[in-house]
Amino acid sequence: MRAAPLLLLAPLALAACNGDGGADPAATEVPKEAAGQAAAGTVIESEYGTPVKDRVATLGLLNKRNNLSQDVVLKTGEAKRIGNVTIKLATCERSLPWESPPEVGAFVQVFVEERTSANQPLQWRKVFSGWMFKNSPSLNVVEHPVYDVWVKDCAMKFPGEEDSPAPAASPSSAPKPSGSAAPTATPAPKPSAKPSPRPAAAAPSVDL
Repeated sequence: MRAAPLLLLAPLALAACNGDGGADPAATEVPKEAAGQAAAGTVIESEYGTPVKDRVATLGLLNKRNNLSQDVVLKTGEAKRIGNVTIKLATCERSLPWESPPEVGAFVQVFVEERTSANQPLQWRKVFSGWMFKNSPSLNVVEHPVYDVWVKDCAMKFPGEEDSPAPAASPSSAPKPSGSAAPTATPAPKPSAKPSPRPAAAAPSVDL
């Protein structure tokens, strides 16, 4: 008689350990908890580079349970759901071209649908909200046993980053005209420094 309640509780315990609670991994509808969640603070528009509304970030998403990762491309203000995880992008940023070292960052919010306990229903919970950086990932990480999110790129440009025209060719590198070259005039031979010998004088005739 005591075995029956244990058998009924086993599936709930497994669901709580897995964290997904049987959620449909193919679900793509963004939950209202994430769609209506505004980012903390105000996004400051920079006078340089692509406007905030036109920037696009590429984020990496890893499922630690099956070790599968994928790229998630988001526009500013866009949210995307993959199974029982939702990622929302507030904005992304790149350091100025003359700043060193270069850095890429994104303000991201991560929501996960999970159970807080075996007897609780599935509910969306915000597990991360803040800036994350490509070259300094340890500054701000997503602390979750199943999912990890990181920034990979921010598509934006600054003035002067357009393709520059090819540099003008120098005179030494200018192409030579096709065809055979005109023959070079042969210089006249220099006169010899040694004078030529004079002819011998004829002997005078003597009448006998």
